[in-house]
Amino acid sequence: MKISLVNGKSKKEDINLSKAIFGNDFNQDLVHQAVVSFLAGGRQGSHKQKNRSDVRGGGRKPFRQKGTGRARAGTIRSPLWRGGGVAFASSNRDYAKKINKKMYRAAIKSILSELFRQERILALSKPKLKAPKTKEMVKVLKENKLEKESILFILDEIDLNFHLSARNIPNVEVATVKEINPVLLLRSEKVVIVPEAFKLIEDWIR
Repeated sequence: MKISLVNGKSKKEDINLSKAIFGNDFNQDLVHQAVVSFLAGGRQGSHKQKNRSDVRGGGRKPFRQKGTGRARAGTIRSPLWRGGGVAFASSNRDYAKKINKKMYRAAIKSILSELFRQERILALSKPKLKAPKTKEMVKVLKENKLEKESILFILDEIDLNFHLSARNIPNVEVATVKEINPVLLLRSEKVVIVPEAFKLIEDWIR
């Protein structure tokens, strides 16, 4: 499997791709499980309300059981009373859903393979930006006809100038190989990978 390395309007060379990573069938169920697991892991789960036991006070019976003509009551912190606890109060919860590494990496392979089949993966020589300039990044996008699509750049390592140049452009995201996740890949119309990153991807999810 090969992909052409693009730099502006010219095509320089072909890059060999691993069929074990970019030549898999699309497994929708597995990808769905990986996406749900990733999104669930990002939920904070710190919501908490006070039930009748958590609200301060209410230890004494407010009035005697019989003879008052009122409905019986055992505490002033009942959910029926003003200032009482919440009925069916929510509590702290861990929303994380477990998925093992083998399944997670298989899901990433499945997504990358489908992106490659749909010609949504591009190999691009890493632009050399001497300073963090948004207009320089816009120029790179226009040269490669990427200015009208949502783009994910995958780099081999953190490049501060590259990150700062791209962060103010709508629909453009930058990530290193270690930061790749299912949601990041799926929400991008085009995934642009620098040549040095292909080897790291293969080493990571081989």
